[in-house]
Amino acid sequence: MTTSRRGFLTGTTAGLAMTSLTSSAHGQAAKVPTKKIATEEAFATPELVKAWLEIARTDPRSSLDIPTGILSIFDSPRPGSNQDRFRRRLLDLDTERLTDMDDAGVDMQILSVTIPGVQIFESDAASALAIATNDHLAAAIARHPRRFAGLACFAPQDPVRAVREMERAVKALGLNGFIINSHTGNLYLDDPRFEPVLEAAQALDRPIYLHPRAPSNGMAEPFRDYSMGGSIWGFGVEAGTHAVRLILSGVFDRYPRLRIVLGHMGEALPFWMWRLDHMAARRAKDGRLKPLELAPSEYFRRNFAATTSGFESPDVLDLVIKSAGIDNVMWAIDFPYENSRDAVGFIEGARLTESERASIFHRNAERLFHLVD
Repeated sequence: MTTSRRGFLTGTTAGLAMTSLTSSAHGQAAKVPTKKIATEEAFATPELVKAWLEIARTDPRSSLDIPTGILSIFDSPRPGSNQDRFRRRLLDLDTERLTDMDDAGVDMQILSVTIPGVQIFESDAASALAIATNDHLAAAIARHPRRFAGLACFAPQDPVRAVREMERAVKALGLNGFIINSHTGNLYLDDPRFEPVLEAAQALDRPIYLHPRAPSNGMAEPFRDYSMGGSIWGFGVEAGTHAVRLILSGVFDRYPRLRIVLGHMGEALPFWMWRLDHMAARRAKDGRLKPLELAPSEYFRRNFAATTSGFESPDVLDLVIKSAGIDNVMWAIDFPYENSRDAVGFIEGARLTESERASIFHRNAERLFHLVD
């Protein structure tokens, strides 16, 4: 797997283009496009889809765990519909996805299993599905080592087996980090039972991508109307809440080298950062919050990275860069749910220096996900 990463850096057209200039028709040097690594790109496996549909058809509570939008993709979508297109592209790791990447000029996708992943299943089934899903992912990377990298899933509901799978994923399969589809059994990663998972991620020096899902039971009710529980609002609120819990719990005092990746421009944390600092200090002073070693904004810069997945606002990008620092911002498409060409055009047209653009398009991902030795 390491050799293939070097092959990616030296063997792809875009990789070679990074260090060379071509001549224009007028004999002037013309800049070659920057390499592009997309960092939140979803996939699914037939085995997972079958398991999701079985739960949806037998358990009336499943709407809390599997958004209706995901079900509509896999449960007999109308041919030619967006749902049908999403289904094909989620399951395909060889043809249509690669064609889309080529058309948009995307060099590599970092793949991660789409929501709800394995976290909705009971422990034994979840652990088995995680192993099978990671093997499926590693096989796709082996077929296309210059085009794909991957984030491993695991079953937090069994921390002992979760850690075992995390270690296997990195050391045996060569995967580049981890995907957690937010809460597990309505619990968040600040819960003490998940300490082994956080410890393992830090020890392995691989980030956890904290991806949204439908709000947990304790917060779900107001989101049921108006389709608010999904990507329009509930996903971001839920993932942002998870991240704030991690910060305020002191997790990053115990695990100072733990890295968390948030999609969708940081799930609104950059907007809230001043107030988080202000109120955390006030609550620590009056005894309502255990004092932290750093302000929330300092943890955000030290322990978090943010991606642009599914969010193409220049003003928000400016805010995220200011809040997280240019070295902690990465490009993503949110494939297949968003358009690859639009995502490329957004960063190509953003108010950035060429060095900043290269950092967001590929350098930060290469460093954080260990794509470069």
